[in-house]
Amino acid sequence: MSNKLNILLAAGLIACGLTLVNARYQARHLFIELERLQQQSRQLDIDWAQLQLDQSTLGKNERIEQIARTNLNMTPLTPARTQYLTEGAR
Repeated sequence: MSNKLNILLAAGLIACGLTLVNARYQARHLFIELERLQQQSRQLDIDWAQLQLDQSTLGKNERIEQIARTNLNMTPLTPARTQYLTEGAR
């Protein structure tokens, strides 16, 4: 009876040891995945900040006017070129 109990306890101890090793292995992989995702999050934050900076730069009036003049051959509006419409006029 004592030998059977010792064998049963040894098998239980081996099972607990294997469970512990498996749990540590999974924890290590989850930690590595967490670090990878945190690095990706930091990179996305950097990219977002760069995109916001680009958007504020590209939307400035001076840049828009410069592109309108050079690429689209537009000229600024002057009072001499303005036509006013009045109600009832033909």
